[in-house]
Amino acid sequence: MKELLHEFVEKLESVPATIIGGVSLVASLLLSIFKVVVPVYLDPAWIAVFVSGIPLAVLAVKRLIKNKGISKISSALLITAAMIASVAVGDIFASGEIAFIMAIGEILEDKTTARARKGLKKLISLTPVQGRRITDGKEVLVPAETIRVGDVLRILPGETIPVDGMIVSGETSVDQSVMTGESLPIDKSVGDSVFSGTVNRFGSIDIKAAKVGEDSSLQRLIRMVQEAEDKKAPMQRIADQWASWLVPVALLLAIISGVAKYFMGDPDFLIVGVTMLVVFCPCALVLATPTAIMAAIGQATKHGVIIKSGEALEKMGKVDTVAFDKTGTLTYGKLDVSDVIPFDPALSEDTLLMLAASAESKSEHPLGKAIVTYAKAQQLPLTETDDFRMEAGKGVSAKVNGRCMYCGHEHYLKGHGISVSAPISEALAHLRQQGKAVVICAEDDRIVGVIALSDTLRPTAGNMVRSLEKNGVSSVLLTGDSQRAADYFADKIGISKVRAELLPEEKVSSIEAMQQNGKVVCMIGDGVNDAPALKTADVGVAMGTMGSDIAVEAADIALMGDDISKLPYLKRLSKATVNTIRLSISLSLLINLAAIILSFFELLTPTTGALVHNAGSVFVVLIAALLYDRKFK
Repeated sequence: MKELLHEFVEKLESVPATIIGGVSLVASLLLSIFKVVVPVYLDPAWIAVFVSGIPLAVLAVKRLIKNKGISKISSALLITAAMIASVAVGDIFASGEIAFIMAIGEILEDKTTARARKGLKKLISLTPVQGRRITDGKEVLVPAETIRVGDVLRILPGETIPVDGMIVSGETSVDQSVMTGESLPIDKSVGDSVFSGTVNRFGSIDIKAAKVGEDSSLQRLIRMVQEAEDKKAPMQRIADQWASWLVPVALLLAIISGVAKYFMGDPDFLIVGVTMLVVFCPCALVLATPTAIMAAIGQATKHGVIIKSGEALEKMGKVDTVAFDKTGTLTYGKLDVSDVIPFDPALSEDTLLMLAASAESKSEHPLGKAIVTYAKAQQLPLTETDDFRMEAGKGVSAKVNGRCMYCGHEHYLKGHGISVSAPISEALAHLRQQGKAVVICAEDDRIVGVIALSDTLRPTAGNMVRSLEKNGVSSVLLTGDSQRAADYFADKIGISKVRAELLPEEKVSSIEAMQQNGKVVCMIGDGVNDAPALKTADVGVAMGTMGSDIAVEAADIALMGDDISKLPYLKRLSKATVNTIRLSISLSLLINLAAIILSFFELLTPTTGALVHNAGSVFVVLIAALLYDRKFK
């Protein structure tokens, strides 16, 4: 029965049904203008009463039953009371008109708060569907749901890892960005852990399954997004906050006025009371929020900011803490060569870069590719190599112009009998302290230089953080990257609070801890691993251009130009929107007050009162239009 009622109400709340209600009101008004007399039961306005009035009455009853305390009293209750009173005195047009105005407000609000669930579907689509189980020395493709703890699985280059496990054979580099957001693939060897949903970039490995099915990291990530969506309670509408005292005042005034007129011997005492209810109807009050929010969303869209809900816009004004992801948010999320340091006086930077890029030209490792790309951008001529060899996750060797070049990390070089001197170790430590990845270059048996690669900080990041601080907003860095890289970039930007090497659930717990301490938190990120945190935060902001589709769908707001300098603008826009809503409500109440006085002196009837008090609705729309074109510094 409840489902049938819900479906019925949904049909009545649809745009086509509301249009039909509006047409019926026009027909009723035309009959009145041309003084065409029809029986009350044939008044076309009954259609608007039925179509737009029933959903309001159902909503009022639901809130009376389900809500607690003063929240039982809502704007829907006052509107329903005015509708019933208007019908009781035979003014069907007034009843239909106020119901129709409310229906328009609901449609506008629905348009601003519609939230797609595509992001969660895309996250679920990352779940691996099969794995290569090793049985009696043979590879067998099996469905992922049949994999059990202890099974040995083979993961080939380019494949997604189907379960959490530990490497028992092989070496590789794993792209863990889906879980940690790290900009660099992580080199893995025997004994290292791997996560479900991450991608094996380089080298074949065998793993022993440790966590499968619902216990795997990817499934936990999906559950966190679902749970955060369910936990996030909708913000109480400003209209309903005002209604908690407006409804009792309106009813009391209507009763007092009617009783006063009765004792004064006025035969129209009942009409006076009904007119009071009609003019006190919060048409403009209900329209104030959706119209202002639609204007603000339009304003933001012009600046490349997509706001998905009015709730997010209202909450943004209350934000006092912004939690940043690092890679792809404060930085561009793209590796680039930052330092080319020759240790051999006979080598220039260009020569060292040319030799390293030539040696790495056949490599599939992301660091090698970045070096080759940078060398080509510098228009350096690369040389064909001979005897190219690589060790997955360690380094490469090749003959370049007759020179035997080695490019990799310390362990790789030491494995080839090449020692790392103390001065070189100090230089490497200094570069790593800055969060940079290093590729050591050696010729034959001696180290000739090092090439460092780093993510690049967005130039607007520092000013943005300082601007937020001036507005009373503190900044926190939450990242899956290494502590050294996080500290280096945080220091350059001016963020003092840093939490690094976090998994998705640890980002969520960090945000929840801040919320429990009374903070209103905005999270800004770009990766799949940020989706649970974006959902958990009071406001989630995603990088719309670089960010993953899943992060964008999980967020409340998307920066389509990846311009984080828009955050202070967003906060100012939010405050201006809330102030506009309050101004609109105040003006509409002043108009209602004037209409109440006129109603008491019987200068207004329910019908004329309904038309006059709609002047407040017109003011609301005009004020919202001004918000659309307002300039924000």
